[in-house]
Amino acid sequence: MSELAWREPGTTPWAVLVSEVMLQQTPVNRVEPVFRMWMTRWPAPADLAAEPVGEAIRAWGRLGYPRRAVRLHACATALADDSDGVVPSDPAVLRTLPGVGEYTAAAVAAFAYGHRVSVLDTNVRRVLARACRGVQWPPGQPTAAERALADELLPQVDDVAARWSVAVMELGALVCTARSPDCASCPVAAQCSWLTAGRPATDAPRRAQAFAGTDREVRGRLMQVLRTQDGPVSRSLLDAQWPDHTQRERALQSLLDDGLASTDAAGRFHLPS
Repeated sequence: MSELAWREPGTTPWAVLVSEVMLQQTPVNRVEPVFRMWMTRWPAPADLAAEPVGEAIRAWGRLGYPRRAVRLHACATALADDSDGVVPSDPAVLRTLPGVGEYTAAAVAAFAYGHRVSVLDTNVRRVLARACRGVQWPPGQPTAAERALADELLPQVDDVAARWSVAVMELGALVCTARSPDCASCPVAAQCSWLTAGRPATDAPRRAQAFAGTDREVRGRLMQVLRTQDGPVSRSLLDAQWPDHTQRERALQSLLDDGLASTDAAGRFHLPS
């Protein structure tokens, strides 16, 4: 299995939580340097909670979907205030934290605490769909049948189950990939229903929306200015980032609505304090 910063021995539950939030919809190679910087600066929830949320947004850099930084800051604050900075091990309790959903809660319980919990990310779902159900792609969203299958396949011993989850995830990321699966190198090829059936093609999941020209691109350009400027910035500086006034104003308002930007008395814009 590949060596990842958040799989190193001694990684804290907080670090696992941070990594799982960062990895949502973001490639590993983009996450790792930002993750290392975050954990050097904020090794515990109280460290992040002690700083303004704007600093979390600034440090998020170009990972994308910066609302995740806001939620991580809120999560750190909740942990520091309510549990002395201890990340809970129970998935049900984890899901009460800001920004922690079903997958992230299961991942923290399994990878940080070694609990026997099914972890259904995109890679695991693809491996199970092919190996066990004989189809090329899993459904758009996890189903009850998928969860039942994943639970059934988990080894009974907690720490073995956690290692199994990591192994299946790595298998999907490195061998049973979405577009070019390396079936010749797959350790479960002999048991793979999809390979046995001749790798029948099915409709691929819909691709994500293109980035160029979208509101996401406009938001990213505006956020880059707010992150890199020392202090509040004028509207004219933001106006220079995108020519379409209507789209630019819509993107800017969405940043304000999402708590990713604020205004001061002079009508200038800055990261939230």
